[in-house]
Amino acid sequence: MRWTTGRRSENVEDRRGFPVSRGGAVVGGGVGMVVLVLLALFLGVDPSVILQGGGPSLGPAPSSERAPLPADDRGREFVSVMLADTEDTWTELFRRSNRVYPQPKLVLFSDAVESACGLAQSAVGPFYCPGDQKLYLDLSFFRDLRDRFGASGDFAQAYVIAHEVGHHVQTVLGISQQVMEARRGASRVEANALSVRQELQADCLAGIWAHHAQRTRQILEEGDIEEGLNAAAAIGDDRIQRQSRGYVSPESFTHGSSAQRVRWFKRGLQSGDIAQCDTFRAPEP
Repeated sequence: MRWTTGRRSENVEDRRGFPVSRGGAVVGGGVGMVVLVLLALFLGVDPSVILQGGGPSLGPAPSSERAPLPADDRGREFVSVMLADTEDTWTELFRRSNRVYPQPKLVLFSDAVESACGLAQSAVGPFYCPGDQKLYLDLSFFRDLRDRFGASGDFAQAYVIAHEVGHHVQTVLGISQQVMEARRGASRVEANALSVRQELQADCLAGIWAHHAQRTRQILEEGDIEEGLNAAAAIGDDRIQRQSRGYVSPESFTHGSSAQRVRWFKRGLQSGDIAQCDTFRAPEP
């Protein structure tokens, strides 16, 4: 990707190395829980469901001093540029509809972080919290994306950020609230189906960003689109379930299959039209 000369966002909140309060709910520890939470909530819209009570303690209170940050902070620079690019894209798209786009904050953290959705460990992966309208990201996740999911490259990482920004767009437009209300009275299978459609819409909105970013700023290089599609496919529920337990249960999907995620990301990427991202009215997600 051509990103090094891009504008840096002023909305990056760097909490890396800062100690986190040990009070309140936490995500359970242990390798099993880490893998479970990572697979279940990767790119999730609202981690508060698993961030509430019952987890073991994170251990003794930490030092009040901030741990040193890496000398070569390429990861922070990349995130800052990608966030700025989504700001430019969505600000313009909202302007065309006579709306104002409220830019979200992106919080960088290490190990654990406090949000309006609760206290989360890095194992939950990147997430968006509707309660404070902030994106949360531990940069070590990009290593997991490459090593565990086989999705490498700058555009694969950009897709992760754009997907979470897609959840912010859903929140601003009132879609997230509507889904939350519909899920309250639904069965587990129905609630999962709503979650799938919401996640697939965020994939489509990530494609919308990529379409307009390329059209106006020519950020993509050869192979970038393949990286993004590979990332979308790598975290499909069917692929994750097959890898983790050897079989697939479509009724338990919460994010969509690999084919669904790729299809909706491509729809946004190719059309650039937000109207094409109405996953809730589509006969099949």
